[in-house]
Amino acid sequence: MNPLDPRRTALVLIDLMPRIVALETAPLSGPEVLERSVALAAATRSAGGLVVPVRVERPGVDVQPEGSGFAPEAAPLPGDLEIVKRAVGAFGRSPLDAELQSRGIVNVVLTGIATNFGVESTGREASDLGYETFFVTDAMTGLDGHAHDFAVSYVFPRLGAVCTAAEYEAALG
Repeated sequence: MNPLDPRRTALVLIDLMPRIVALETAPLSGPEVLERSVALAAATRSAGGLVVPVRVERPGVDVQPEGSGFAPEAAPLPGDLEIVKRAVGAFGRSPLDAELQSRGIVNVVLTGIATNFGVESTGREASDLGYETFFVTDAMTGLDGHAHDFAVSYVFPRLGAVCTAAEYEAALG
């Protein structure tokens, strides 16, 4: 993986919310993805990159289900960009693209739950919008192991670069 300019890089954490982290997932557990994503967020902040915690709110619902806030470990810190999405992907019906553009971001790095829903949808949108898109495969998990594996091996390489957490951290410098 080539070096990344941290000032032009956004680490996007998809749906690290208690009710989603608690789901039965494969190949990793929700808590494993949460722990790895939090570590990558710390590395991104240290390097001068942008961290973008994203959570979903169901449209047309007065009260969101319990556990719909950020997991405490993944809650936005000062300097982060918090996004609330109302679609499967983080770009649709949210200010994410405009916010990234205004900050000069060109690299979008994805982690989170679920691989073949929120992560894949956000990756497709990022690629379509012209971002260099990176999928940190050992910091994401699916609702089904086969669907996760298919996304990682077949879909993601066509949308961007597939990497590990260690490769991403090394690319930050």
